[in-house]
Amino acid sequence: MSKEIQAVFAGFGGQGTLFAGKLMAYAGLIESREVSWFPSYGPEMRGGTANCSVTISDSPIGSPLVATPDVVVAMNQPSFDRFVDAVKPGGVVVADTSMVNDLGNRDDITVVGIPATKIAEEASLKGLANIVLMGRLYAAVPYCKPETIDKALAKCIPSKKVAMLEKNKQAIKLGMEA
Repeated sequence: MSKEIQAVFAGFGGQGTLFAGKLMAYAGLIESREVSWFPSYGPEMRGGTANCSVTISDSPIGSPLVATPDVVVAMNQPSFDRFVDAVKPGGVVVADTSMVNDLGNRDDITVVGIPATKIAEEASLKGLANIVLMGRLYAAVPYCKPETIDKALAKCIPSKKVAMLEKNKQAIKLGMEA
């Protein structure tokens, strides 16, 4: 686990990018670390672009803006294209290849592509591609203790959707194994 990690989660509104970022942020909070979660979205909540920046650190965070992320999670091609060049050398991009066809050609970063939407749908977890990607992100960059992810899921999932907790845990596991 690194001292500080800066991440950007990006996709279309309604894909759960803000929720994915919130999940990572809560994991940092649960472990008593410094956290910043900064959402950004277009005028349409669903269908427009949405992204968020997350920083987890052991020291105070100077700004919520993440200009050169260590990690990018891209849920569609426009988001991948927008953020891939900003990733720090040595960084990681996790992309949903169900929606991202061109994984670029940077050789100074690690690009991990998995068909998260397809994986989620085949497991009867439609709408949880974002959580499958979070599982894959964790496998590539363990930003917290493994048990913290379940605690963060329990904290992030609203009480009216508590029945989704086990499905989200299953989606995380599928992503870790992908």
